[in-house]
Amino acid sequence: MLSSLPRSRALALCALPVAALFAVVGLAPLPYAIAQPGTTVDVLGEDDGQEIITITGAPVRPTQGQLRMTTIVATGPSTDVDLGDVAEAWFRTDQAVLPRESVYPSGKSDAEIEKRNLGQMKESQDAATLAALGYLELDPAKVKVTLHLSDIGGPSAGLLFSLGIVDKLDGDGDGGDLTGGRSVAGTGTIEPDGTVGAVGGVSLKTQAAARDGATVFLVPKAECSDAQAELPEGMRLVPVTTLSDAAASLRALEQGQEKQVPSC
Repeated sequence: MLSSLPRSRALALCALPVAALFAVVGLAPLPYAIAQPGTTVDVLGEDDGQEIITITGAPVRPTQGQLRMTTIVATGPSTDVDLGDVAEAWFRTDQAVLPRESVYPSGKSDAEIEKRNLGQMKESQDAATLAALGYLELDPAKVKVTLHLSDIGGPSAGLLFSLGIVDKLDGDGDGGDLTGGRSVAGTGTIEPDGTVGAVGGVSLKTQAAARDGATVFLVPKAECSDAQAELPEGMRLVPVTTLSDAAASLRALEQGQEKQVPSC
């Protein structure tokens, strides 16, 4: 005959496996990445002492104001993220928990991912050049654009590169700056036909933009709701779907035609 255990001791014994399970889960790596606001770069400026946008074959105008591309910084693909990391990031406004596969392709090494990101940046620069020259109706065979930006990968700077090329070549089209002298930030991929695509991480990018002095943020229209989350005070969101949209909105802001500028 089996003897019975006191209730308190029985409950304690039953709780041990549950506690052990939580301990294992808490320490086990999870399929997430932790992201936070990254650097911003004025594409109208310099990188390592070299102009980011260099143009030959057409007159280039001096510019005022800034066009700041924005980035996020995420834990690396080989970095273990546990339950404690996720819990901490979940309650912070300057961090975001993202599925790892949404940030990095699965089955790739850190070196392979870095190579892929740099390749995407090159493709984005080529598309940005074609989009800008097409918008300005300039022949890409006669106008050469060189984009120089080290240590940053991915396709999300395409829109800002295109706007930078437009500003250097044509400004607002009437002798003024496309930026109106403002610090404008933004994000978005670009296709050669000028179509702007979504990128992700926009609520973190608006924080990076505000930190670095931007007051206007160009966001792919599909990501308006994401950009409104944790939106810094005083930051104006301008939704865009094409390069033409973005340029028209910046010209309207520059001319004080606020009512013609869309908002999220």
